[in-house]
Amino acid sequence: MYNATIRLETLACPSCMQKIESAVKGLKGVDKDSVKVLFNSSKVKTTFDADAIAIKDIEKAIEDLGYPVIKSRIKEA
Repeated sequence: MYNATIRLETLACPSCMQKIESAVKGLKGVDKDSVKVLFNSSKVKTTFDADAIAIKDIEKAIEDLGYPVIKSRIKEA
């Protein structure tokens, strides 16, 4: 398992958080209990199984909602 911190462009509204959280939780390979969207710092934190999903797939799910990803940091859990 890996921990990911994904930095986004500034989030404008609390409903953005819910949309992003739902999308990431719906991905196979993501630990649903670990998904946290931090509104004030515009970050998404989660734990995922690299054998089941790539960080690029998580980023794409967020970007498909219209929230650009600035950068991601991954470290082994």
